[in-house]
Parts: sequence; structure tokens; C-alpha cells
Amino acid sequence: MILQDIPKIKHTNSNNFFLLAGPCAIEGEDMAMRIAERIISITGKLEIPFVFKGSFKKANRSRIDSFTGIGDDKALEILKKVSEKFDVPTVTDIHETTDAEKAAQYVDVLQIPAFLVRQTDLVVAAAKTGKVVNLKKGQFMSPEAMQHAVQKVKDAGSNKAWVTDRGTMFGYQDMIVDFRGIPTMRQYAPVVLDVTHSLQQPNQSSGVTGGRPDMIETIARAGVVNNVDGLFIETHFDPANAKSDGANMLHLDHLERLLTNLVAIRSTINSL
Repeated sequence: MILQDIPKIKHTNSNNFFLLAGPCAIEGEDMAMRIAERIISITGKLEIPFVFKGSFKKANRSRIDSFTGIGDDKALEILKKVSEKFDVPTVTDIHETTDAEKAAQYVDVLQIPAFLVRQTDLVVAAAKTGKVVNLKKGQFMSPEAMQHAVQKVKDAGSNKAWVTDRGTMFGYQDMIVDFRGIPTMRQYAPVVLDVTHSLQQPNQSSGVTGGRPDMIETIARAGVVNNVDGLFIETHFDPANAKSDGANMLHLDHLERLLTNLVAIRSTINSL
């Protein structure tokens, strides 16, 4: 079972996709609690297995003056508080080998960013914590190449790996999702579709990444139809003023309608 290694996961008998969702970055305790509470209310109603997502720091920034975090320890403590208050598992991304052991004390899933997924020492360090490792497919990598990242987790002594597709570079400033990659990568591990990051428009001359949030439902629907195991959606109650990735995030007010539609699609697919 895909979610058997995640403590606190709910609705494991559901035929739904599972969901990784939350803000891009932890901006403060109040915002994290507010977002988590709303998502938990929605996923509980729809019986969607849920993992709360939040980055404790943002290392991959275009400009040196971009927001990177409120402090590692402070953000990790907030993730822990979310988990304890709502009895929900959490996921955060790591960037250095020393992050793995530290973050593993606070969260249930360690995420390897797409730009770092070929970094052997980082992947191995994450695997050795015993946590589930969510491997984001590099924007520059083929789906077939992800079998090697999964194998690194296995060679480090763990079978707890997921693969997340977050789009593929299409020219210099756009991303596309090749849905042929979902069945390909499901041969190696459970597959998550990162809906919101797949709609980024990186490398803008301003140094601030753009996005196409108007296409979120289009991409999510296609992923569900193609039997993706999980969805990854960054959401915020005020994307325009979010400190990171606001240009491609889903407004929290739109999440329930989106997930309701997606659950209906998955139910139809399961009945065929």
C-alpha cells in the first residue's frame, strides 16, 4: 500500500488519489495553521489522504534578495506544531545532506528538489533517515532517468520512495507536462503530479518566476484521468502576497471545488 509508511495518514482505504498541499514556504505559524485547518476540513469531507506541505527554507532563488525563510528551526517547529495539532503528516524539502537528519526529526516525508535529484549524497542521506523520500523529477530529465534516483534510495536500504513530476522545460521560460511519463515512472515508484510547479514560467527577466494558475484544473484533471497516485498543490489564502511562488499557486478559496471535481473524475475512472 502506497501510504503504509506514513504515520497519521487518514483514509488509507480510499480509492482517491492522495494529496500533498500547503503553502510554498512557511511564512509564520498563524498562516500555516490557517491553511492546514482549511485543507484538512476539505480532505476530510472528501476522504482524500492528506500530507501538509511547507518549505522550511527556500534555497533555490533567482535573486539574492528573494525570501528564503523565517529561520530553519522556527519553520521546522511550526511544521511539527501543525502535525501535532491536526494529527496530520507533513513534508518539507531539503537541500543539503545535513538537512536530512535535522528535518527528519520534525516531518514524515523528505522531499528532494528537482534541481538536486541527481545529487547522490543528498538522496542517500534522506533515504538513511528511514523517512519516505519524495524525489522530484528534474525539469531537464526524462521519466526513464528517474529509475536511477529511485534505485539510489533502494541501494541506501529503503523502499520508501515516491517520484513527483513537476514539468519539463519547454524553451527558456515555460514548462510542459508529458503525461506519458506517469505510467513510465509508476513502474519505479508511486507517482505524484506537482500541478502548480508544472505551471511555472521560470527565468523571467525580472528574476521573479511567473506562472499560469488558470491552467491548474486542466493539468490536475489530466493527471487524475491518467491514474496518478498523488497530487501536489501549493495553495495560499493570498497568493498575490505570498512570499514565494505566488504566481502559480492556487487560491485556497478554490481548493474545495477543484478537489470535489477531481474526486468525481477519479470515481468515474475507477468504475470503468
